[in-house]
Amino acid sequence: MHLRTPHLRKYRPHVPRPHVPHPDTPHPDTPVRPVPRTAAARSAAARTADGTAAAVRPGSRRPGRRAAAVLAVAATVLALAAPTPSAGAPAAATDLCGGRCLDILPPGENGNATLADILGNRAFGTRPAHTDDQLAPYAALAQAYPTLTAAQLSGFFNDASFGVPAGQVADSISPRPDVTIVRDKATGVPHITGTTRYGTEYGAGYAAAQDRLWVMDLFRHVGRGQLSGFAGGAAANRQLEQSFWQAAPYTEAELQQQVDSTFGTGPRARQALADAQAYLDGINTYIDKVYRERTFPGEYDLTGHIDWFTNAGGIDHFQLTDLVALASVVGALFGSGGGGELASAQVKSAAGAKYGPAAGDALWTSLREPDDPEAVRTLHDGQSFPYAQPPANPRGTARPDPGSVVPEPMVQDATGTGTGASAAPTAAAGVLPGNLLTAKHGMSNALVVSGKYTDDGHPVAVFGPQTGYFAPQLLMLEELQGPGISARGAAFAGLSFYVELGRGQDYAWSATSAGQDITDTYAVPLCTTDGSPVSLAANSYLWHGTCTPMERLERKNRWAPTTADGTAAGSYTLVMNRTAYGLVSARGTVGGQPVAFTSLRSTYRHEADSIVGFQMLNDPAAVHDPASFQQAAQNINYTFNWFYADSAHTAYYNSGSNPVRADGVDPGLPVLAQPAYEWLDFDPVANTARYTPADRHPQSVDQDYYISWNNKQADGVGPAGFGNGSVHRGDLLDDRVKALVTSGTKVGRTALVQAMESAALTDLRAEDVLPDLLRVIRGAPVTDPAQAAAVQKLAAWQAAGGLRRETSAGSHVYADAEAIRILDAWWPLLAEAEFRPGMGDQLFAALSGALQINESPSGGQSGPLGGGPVSANESVPHKGSAFQYGWWSYVDKDLRSVLGDPVAGPLARPFCGGGDPAACRQVLRDSLQQAAGRTAAQVYPGDADCAAGDQWCADTIVQRPLGGVTDARSTWQNRPTYQQVVQFQSHR
Repeated sequence: MHLRTPHLRKYRPHVPRPHVPHPDTPHPDTPVRPVPRTAAARSAAARTADGTAAAVRPGSRRPGRRAAAVLAVAATVLALAAPTPSAGAPAAATDLCGGRCLDILPPGENGNATLADILGNRAFGTRPAHTDDQLAPYAALAQAYPTLTAAQLSGFFNDASFGVPAGQVADSISPRPDVTIVRDKATGVPHITGTTRYGTEYGAGYAAAQDRLWVMDLFRHVGRGQLSGFAGGAAANRQLEQSFWQAAPYTEAELQQQVDSTFGTGPRARQALADAQAYLDGINTYIDKVYRERTFPGEYDLTGHIDWFTNAGGIDHFQLTDLVALASVVGALFGSGGGGELASAQVKSAAGAKYGPAAGDALWTSLREPDDPEAVRTLHDGQSFPYAQPPANPRGTARPDPGSVVPEPMVQDATGTGTGASAAPTAAAGVLPGNLLTAKHGMSNALVVSGKYTDDGHPVAVFGPQTGYFAPQLLMLEELQGPGISARGAAFAGLSFYVELGRGQDYAWSATSAGQDITDTYAVPLCTTDGSPVSLAANSYLWHGTCTPMERLERKNRWAPTTADGTAAGSYTLVMNRTAYGLVSARGTVGGQPVAFTSLRSTYRHEADSIVGFQMLNDPAAVHDPASFQQAAQNINYTFNWFYADSAHTAYYNSGSNPVRADGVDPGLPVLAQPAYEWLDFDPVANTARYTPADRHPQSVDQDYYISWNNKQADGVGPAGFGNGSVHRGDLLDDRVKALVTSGTKVGRTALVQAMESAALTDLRAEDVLPDLLRVIRGAPVTDPAQAAAVQKLAAWQAAGGLRRETSAGSHVYADAEAIRILDAWWPLLAEAEFRPGMGDQLFAALSGALQINESPSGGQSGPLGGGPVSANESVPHKGSAFQYGWWSYVDKDLRSVLGDPVAGPLARPFCGGGDPAACRQVLRDSLQQAAGRTAAQVYPGDADCAAGDQWCADTIVQRPLGGVTDARSTWQNRPTYQQVVQFQSHR
């Protein structure tokens, strides 16, 4: 968050919604505490007070005691408060992990900071307790893993046992008589124990607000496409809200409809409604309390929602519809797949234009790699689960006329900086990357080994999600213990009434993003209701023969400069047009006829439907073995790969609302909007259809090992895009875990952590593609001294493991730095030199628009950007996750074909040097020489965080600040953000 010096101004008050306590459990009155005067004391009071305040009078003015604290910040900020007297911790729940469950979630649990805390951080670099205390151990594993021992694991992970030993209790509060929130000294994680179900969930909400109130508020606005009016008009904020409004636009009535439909049927759904309401009651009680005591997050001051001097303003209470908005963000970022049919069609058309229809279609199919025999699979025992494969004889395909597709304009009625042509641009960075949703990103990995191959006969799992790096983190840690709930782990801020990834009494579970195709593109004929000529501007469409007006969904946003974001005033209206076939994303012609291209996602209008599945995962009575785990996962409509481990078994299940398509429909191309090509049993009002039954989802129990890094699930599962071929970052895990399992040496937690971390530091290109490149280049003597030196450096690095790792802890210099620089510079050059001459400009551009060429740790070296509003080669720097998307397989398959190696599922034609080894060798040498001549400053041009030429810094992970407190950079790792290491010792 960009900060300027605070100044006095008058703000429009934000009125808190009234808080209605649960009718059966009134909260006792509690005396009001004095307002703490030091930053640390105010932070402590916000987290340890045991009562709730009365409702806040909107816009009320109070004496300026907070002003005194701010003015005295240089002398008083972050003075340590005396320890708060604590009650004893409740008895720990049944825990059968035997002390062998660990976890970690950087940077730290505490995500709330008062205004004085924020100013102290900016002035002196100080931070509230538990803001970043998990960052150092997380980062340190990169250097320590080769010699890691079992005894050292606890130095890099938290103890994830249930409960808190008496000597480790930092504080203990009871915001209601039926719940206790204990925080441990080590990490400040909330351990919530309730004697009633309502109290448990109320405590979960209260603790969530203690740790993530500002983040929760940010994301309920992101989910509604309202970020600029809440956090500021920075260009990135506007870009982000536009992308989310395009993906999940809803009216408030439609959000409420989802509440009613999700929670309206079945005993578990009704219990979920009660749980969610209790959770909200806890959040809103905390909001009232901290507003009254003036210990709320300082970002509300800095963004103008509350006057820092008078306290005028307020924080809106949370509602059930906010949970739906938050869920839509999670689903859009991590739990959907498909929707790239227009890009795929453009590749197909360009290939046909270059090589003719038959040869072009063959090439398009080989580039798509629909069921590549060389692709790494999570299920490797020959299981097949056919889904979304291209048909032999497709029908209903709608191929857009070349050059006719134009994106649907979304921004209307813009004023001021909303026009994008302001004469006074600002340096405001926005609270999140503007392309957070549109830039492709990979998420999560899992390594699970059956007890048959482990050191003590119990399965071992090392798994977790890659959700990016933010300060504070999108996820938060918690333990929930109450009637029907017993779990510890991570949950998204604002949705933490259940643990979403974590452990139960005798089992653990985690997920990776699966991304199978649940989104289709339809070509919807345009029409006019008055009989006038039809053009691309028409806002009516044919639905089963009737000309029907599109629904217009609007979001009006307005912003003004604040302390946090100085962007000048502006406004605009975001508009999405909706049809029965989904949301309009583009327009064009098919066979000369005007059409709207729409995006139809099976989970649209069903953003909160997964709640019952998560509830079951937290219920020890519901989950107790692989079958019951898979049953719980079946109730989750997001596209995830779910993994399970207990003391005796492992399991896997792929969740998602997979629509059943009409026979002959190719899910990889746009489809004609006609009844014959709709999803089976499609109901456009409820957006429901027939879905693939549970037994046809990829699933398994007790396979020798499982790995996942967003790779192909099993034989028969079709791709949602391009890039699931012979080289995938999943190979980095599969090769290492397979070697462990087949070595004859029993596998323990330490060995599996080492396998994970080795993969996390390895350059996929160096391990799996560089050997091919060197073989071609060395097919004849390398006589040029510069080329020979470059080849020698690359070969030495590859032989040493291809790691991007510091020479020593804290050196900030990579071993093999020159080789890394050369490969980073070379990759986009060699891809263009290898493929553009044969493909031609049109096909090369279309393919790089469907699949980015590179995904380096720094986010740079991406190759040419497309000319559209969003380029596939866009990337997010400093994000950690790397090597998910790229042309690794294309380069690998093409070079092995040139070398004469056997290639299963080859490209339909050779490209490098036209298939001639000598010509290919020259292409690679020329591009290598060009790359070797690039300076470090050219390869790593620098940004707001790093100087030009600083290779290590360019790769580093930056905890992107969502609020006013910033954290240190850390060395690059391609690793889950939240991670568990588990080996259960017994079972109920």
